[in-house]
Amino acid sequence: MMKREYPKRPFVGVSAVVFREQSVLLARRKQDPGRGQWSLPGGVVELGETLLEALSRELREEVSIIIEVGGLVGVYNRIIRDKDDHIHYHYIIVGYWGCIASGRPKPGSDISEVRFVAIEDIETCGVDPELRETILKAVEMRKTGLAVDDC
Repeated sequence: MMKREYPKRPFVGVSAVVFREQSVLLARRKQDPGRGQWSLPGGVVELGETLLEALSRELREEVSIIIEVGGLVGVYNRIIRDKDDHIHYHYIIVGYWGCIASGRPKPGSDISEVRFVAIEDIETCGVDPELRETILKAVEMRKTGLAVDDC
């Protein structure tokens, strides 16, 4: 297995903006990168998995839910450099949005806490600007009529 710190190539990851009525699910990371920060649930794609298979597995492992995927939000780079400007972490994250089909969110393997945040509070809830923009893009996509029923 390739190490995630100071990798030789980027890792591909998946994440999801998970809606429940007028709120979104956030997960507090238990490990680096981003230990202690609020993020979207997700993780790294394993060899032989499709993106949606990886998303399904990661959401089960991290927050104990299954979602109905509404669509693709975007593809994002997460590049973290150390103090000497070397690449410490590099992820390419494929972000989706959807709604809970089954399960109740609870912290799993890499998560210390989960919470739903009202969409109207996303601007002030303390998430980083890139995450906020991803969530707000998913909110707009959900409104376009391409939404999952009863989401």
